[in-house]
Amino acid sequence: MIQSMTGFGKASTELERRKVTVEVKSLNSKQLDLSVRLPNLYKEHEMEIRNRLSRQLERGKVDFLVYVENIGNETPTQINQSIVEGYYNQIKESARKLGIDTPADWYQVILRMPDVLKYESQEVDESEWNAVSQVIDEAVKQLLAFRKQEGEMLENLFKEKVANISSLLTDIEPFEAERVEKIKVRITEALHKIEDFDYDKNRFEQEMIYYIEKLDINEEKSRLTNHLSYFLETMQSGTGQGKKLGFIAQEMGREINTMGSKSNHADMQQIVVRMKDELEQIKEQVLNVL
Repeated sequence: MIQSMTGFGKASTELERRKVTVEVKSLNSKQLDLSVRLPNLYKEHEMEIRNRLSRQLERGKVDFLVYVENIGNETPTQINQSIVEGYYNQIKESARKLGIDTPADWYQVILRMPDVLKYESQEVDESEWNAVSQVIDEAVKQLLAFRKQEGEMLENLFKEKVANISSLLTDIEPFEAERVEKIKVRITEALHKIEDFDYDKNRFEQEMIYYIEKLDINEEKSRLTNHLSYFLETMQSGTGQGKKLGFIAQEMGREINTMGSKSNHADMQQIVVRMKDELEQIKEQVLNVL
């Protein structure tokens, strides 16, 4: 069963003073490209989170985000009332001594002064981090379920495309014998058009056999059939097959291209073009396989 690298998961929980939400999404990438954004509150756990994500997600461009929403009346930032009062009295006294007007908007002036806002130190106890850790696990679990669902869709698509290529490979067969006879007739007619030209019929047959063998595609058909079977087997071999499936698709392309160059027949070339189209759709989607 294959898995896609594309996925999304989201989970949240409400703690005593804040609501914590975790989002994680992933897209295709050649390796693990991990971006982690955390509030300062949980920064000390960043390495732990990175290690967990690396083990569980393996590969992909992963964006991980935790954001916190304070609930209730408490906020982590408080106005230092005694300092505000001290600034107010000093500014008013300075204005009186200098004979200037006091500010029209006291708050705008005072709030820009040093130490007016005080920040309560926030600490995360073990019980809170355990709750957040469970939310992270739930978000990742959702992403993995999403990946599995997408993987099932990709698997069905690959099976369909492989079956189409296999069917087209069979469609080529009637034209192969016809092609040989057409080539032989065409060359013979060309020789007969040359006046007073005599040739060794035995040598002609030998050269014709050599020429036909150069256009034979049985070997390419056999290798392509093996690649198609191997592609299906690899899909069922477990997770982490994306790169291997990509290599197999490249080999399939080599055989199809060689058949196209050897075909020398309009109907066969049309079939080869259709095979290339099916294979291109496989190559596009195999980039999403984990």
